[in-house]
Amino acid sequence: MIQSPATRRTAVIRIALTGANGGYGRTLLDQLRRLPDMVAAQLVDPDVDGVVRMLTDLGVNEDGFVRAASAAEASAAVEAGKIAVIADGAHLAWSHADVLVEATGRIEAGHAYADTALDSGTHVVMVSKEIESVAGVALSAKARERGLRYLPGDGDQPANLIRLVAWVLAAGFDIVALGKSGEYDLVFDPATGVVEQNGVEVAAPALAHLLDLGDDLTATLAARAAAVADLKRAAAADSCEMNVVSLYTGAVADVEAMHYPVARPDELADIYAERTDGGILGSTGVIDVFSMLRLPGEASFAGGVFVIVRTGDDVTWDILRGKGHVVSRNGRYACIYWPYHFMGIETPLTVAAAVDGTASTPAPRQHTLLAARATADLTAETEFRVEGHHHEIAGVAPVIVAPDAGEIAPYYLLSGARLRRDIPAGSLVTLADLDGVPAAALAAYRTGLALGR
Repeated sequence: MIQSPATRRTAVIRIALTGANGGYGRTLLDQLRRLPDMVAAQLVDPDVDGVVRMLTDLGVNEDGFVRAASAAEASAAVEAGKIAVIADGAHLAWSHADVLVEATGRIEAGHAYADTALDSGTHVVMVSKEIESVAGVALSAKARERGLRYLPGDGDQPANLIRLVAWVLAAGFDIVALGKSGEYDLVFDPATGVVEQNGVEVAAPALAHLLDLGDDLTATLAARAAAVADLKRAAAADSCEMNVVSLYTGAVADVEAMHYPVARPDELADIYAERTDGGILGSTGVIDVFSMLRLPGEASFAGGVFVIVRTGDDVTWDILRGKGHVVSRNGRYACIYWPYHFMGIETPLTVAAAVDGTASTPAPRQHTLLAARATADLTAETEFRVEGHHHEIAGVAPVIVAPDAGEIAPYYLLSGARLRRDIPAGSLVTLADLDGVPAAALAAYRTGLALGR
């Protein structure tokens, strides 16, 4: 067997994981079993029973964890080599946590955890893109002031794409576009004319004649979109992730809701070209998301990430095309991509970088803002709730816009807030429209905004 050559530490890294009882938490806990120099020391989640069931499923026996109801009990558990399972974050023992992995996805709780961790001398690995989109700039600045690390977590698309961008820039390329595929593929079966997305099926026989881009790329993309119009392809999670990427790269959205072309991976270099070259882009250096179209049995893009670059010497890129790389038909653009994101399985890489100080992630700035645009007329006293797997808010659509002086409300600051006046359809929700905005997170957003772009 070939085993990991990674250097092992004499001191084990103690991880506190918030929002533990979820898919991300489980993938991280599973991977940590393979890493003797890291341990999930404290797991925080209101659903303690769910965390215990997950630990049991992962092979941790009853002697391996303690239900801790105070910081003292959590400390004692960690010192005894057990996992502290904690319902209330107030009972987290920060003195026994080297790195916080924040994965609640909830703006008030997640921001409080990250902020308290930095006040306690604990590094932060941020998995919750919702918190990052609002408070990431301020939290990163606070970490730097304290000699700590605040890093987006590998395994989710933002960190993976930021890492890919760093490689592409280091190699000397000019970037035209960068982005990811949506979470769920469009799987089309030509035999039945049915397309399936995450268990939802719709008839889309027109796709049988649209599997190639043809000579009119724009017309083909429009026809594909029409064929799958009954499927919900865009998600707040996608917009949030691309906003996070913007904070670290300076890339902006070409259109505020992004293009979301229905595309196959070998088409990306043609699609994400400038309009003068037959593509869809009105500007360059942009973030975007595409809906992966594939046939049954074909490999998935797996929510992976891509970068579109300008090419150079024709002969060089003909050689690379011959080796299977994605090059546009006119030879002027190429797509470099990683067709994966392995969730918590990759996050130990970021945990190690936080402790070792080896990350080269740039300081984020509020280059763009994830805002909320009303999708219908909204009345005063409307209360906003973040709901569902994709953490969306009814009545508003997530859009990526240029930040203003602080009047436009960040999308996730609507969580738990209510309107103090009527808002017409199509309007951006502003902070002046809201009551009950989470105060600490709002203050962090304004602190980050004041640092400039």
